Amino acid sequence: MHLDRLSLIQLLDLLSAGELSCVELMDATLERIEATHPKLNAVVSQRPRGELLADAEAADARRAAGNARPLEGVPLGVKDLEDVAGMVTSMGSRVFRDSVAEADSTQVARLRGAGAIVVGKTNTPEFGFTAITKNPLFGVTRSPWNPERTPGGSSGGSSAALAGGVLPLVTSSDGGGSIRIPASFTGAFGLKPSQGRIPRGPMKAWDYGSTSVYGPLTRTVADGALFLDLVAGPSPCDPGSLPHPGLSYREVLESGLPSSVRVAWSPDLGYARVQSDVARVAADAAAAFDQSGLSVEPLDEHVPGGPPMLTAAWGTLGNFLIAGQIHEPLRSQRQDMTHSFAEALERSWEMTPETFGAAARERGRLNLWCGEVFNRFDLLLTPTVPYDPPPARGPFPTHTEGREQVPAGVAAFTIPFNMSGHPAATVRAGLSDAGLPVGLQIVGPRHRDDLVLRAARLFERARPWHPSWPEV
Repeated sequence: MHLDRLSLIQLLDLLSAGELSCVELMDATLERIEATHPKLNAVVSQRPRGELLADAEAADARRAAGNARPLEGVPLGVKDLEDVAGMVTSMGSRVFRDSVAEADSTQVARLRGAGAIVVGKTNTPEFGFTAITKNPLFGVTRSPWNPERTPGGSSGGSSAALAGGVLPLVTSSDGGGSIRIPASFTGAFGLKPSQGRIPRGPMKAWDYGSTSVYGPLTRTVADGALFLDLVAGPSPCDPGSLPHPGLSYREVLESGLPSSVRVAWSPDLGYARVQSDVARVAADAAAAFDQSGLSVEPLDEHVPGGPPMLTAAWGTLGNFLIAGQIHEPLRSQRQDMTHSFAEALERSWEMTPETFGAAARERGRLNLWCGEVFNRFDLLLTPTVPYDPPPARGPFPTHTEGREQVPAGVAAFTIPFNMSGHPAATVRAGLSDAGLPVGLQIVGPRHRDDLVLRAARLFERARPWHPSWPEV
């Protein structure tokens, strides 16, 4: 039985039927981590084997007694930007290599409460600061599709572990594309939910104005819907968390989309420089919605300001959060940081109220544009990333087929919807000429995560990708 090829729900079905024990699943997971670590470097810290097997035995006992919780006994990898009580949250930085978390994040607590067993931490770039996963503490994480390429970032350890069949369940977060980019690069499903759908925190310094959210990164859309069902809902630790949606995302998944749903397609949002084969694969994937009976129309409107203004505003908001959250603890430890993050820290010190005000105005312009788009359409389709995954160590390409890349080109399609807070998913559209996954991004109106999930499921039924995964 190839457990590494199965979806989360398929594994849960085996556990429920008694065809697989939690101990067997944990043992197979630990063997898989050990076997793939030299190739992928996805899981970078791990709880002791004895503790994990004891937890799995306890999960088997709960199942035998008829007290199984929804994720009883499922191994979980947690992105190393997120707290697990008693484990180091290094954030991929030497600065925090000994920083032991006092409590679980709200998301981890909910997953553990549903029966998942935290195995260890997955790799991330320092402070989640880029879309290539490498750091001075744990090194380079590689793609299971091609070890010379990156699995993306900043949730690259999670995406490599998931697509490489190392872990069936992982956490991830997205402040500028950090779920959707690695999901696209590794052929997985990823959802950046509506801002506030999954509560964040607890935090000692709240990051007002953040563009970051937690969200599912899974093998199938149904896995993602189950994940969201278990972690969505308000929290007293997150002042921006949304009320419970009042529905089960998994239950509404198969309800399809009515023919009245209006779909827009944009190959470039007016500015992205897209690799030609990636553009072709994404456009063909968008046509699947037309073939399913929906009306797909080209989007003529371009994102206001284009990439220079948009990425400057997004970067300013990020620098504001650096200054507010981790400025003081890091001020005397710049020698332990990567050069790129130290530069960002310098920029955060130099930021003025006028700079922040300009960023807020650009965010406002974007929100007005999104409002106009979603007054006309119910869904917006774009490529997820404009080119193939870069080399595992970088750099990002400066040109694509002779055209200069726009600022933050890897996130050209993802950043706008972090800034606006709209839900946005990525599904595997197909493969590029290099045999690497290409993603199609599906964006929906604010708070309509259910609509985005239903659209993703419609596409998955029309163009199934599971269980086609790389051999590692």
